[in-house]
Amino acid sequence: MKSKIRHYEAADITVEYDQERCIHAAECVKSLPSVFNPDKRPWIQPENAERAQIQEVVRHCPTGALKFQDTDHDEQPEPQNAVIISPDGPVYLRGDIEVQNASGETLLKDTRLALCRCGESQNKPLCDNSHQDISFDAPAAFDIEKLKPVDGEEHKGALVIKLMKNGPALVEGSYQVYSIAGQPARSSKNIALCRCGGSTSKPFCDGTHKDIDFKG
Repeated sequence: MKSKIRHYEAADITVEYDQERCIHAAECVKSLPSVFNPDKRPWIQPENAERAQIQEVVRHCPTGALKFQDTDHDEQPEPQNAVIISPDGPVYLRGDIEVQNASGETLLKDTRLALCRCGESQNKPLCDNSHQDISFDAPAAFDIEKLKPVDGEEHKGALVIKLMKNGPALVEGSYQVYSIAGQPARSSKNIALCRCGGSTSKPFCDGTHKDIDFKG
């Protein structure tokens, strides 16, 4: 995974920006243009807003490209883990996230990230907007029959994303699965998400990665 990180400091908060993870969702620009303005230099000016405002906007960055550090604490994971399916784009993950390789070695710990599901990202497993270049077509809906329900309403603890070699992402832990298309959230655990872009049962893996010689 590539990274290109810059820091923008004010008296009581520092905003961290990873250019390699930004897919220009523009949530920050729309929500707080006094701080996040691509027409200005530097484009992030945290001295122009209250700390609490900046914290709230940063938490809505879907890819984790933006983070904050302040005088009291760093950003903490959201209280419930979530897997969010977007139309024709990545899977967004929120919670206490740990990305591992197939051997169980930790590659990344984070609270928010965008997982590539078109198979073409040059920054795998993270999305880099390649789905737009190839006109990737994938619904945000999901087949609830393929989910593995969990008892109760707890979706806490580690959300482990294990990247199988040239295969799917195994999602271990408990979480809720959401669709940006508005499908009701469903509780689940231990699913396999397609990373090759070829599955006929997106967002879930159906073994197509073997047929198309996917390199993950």
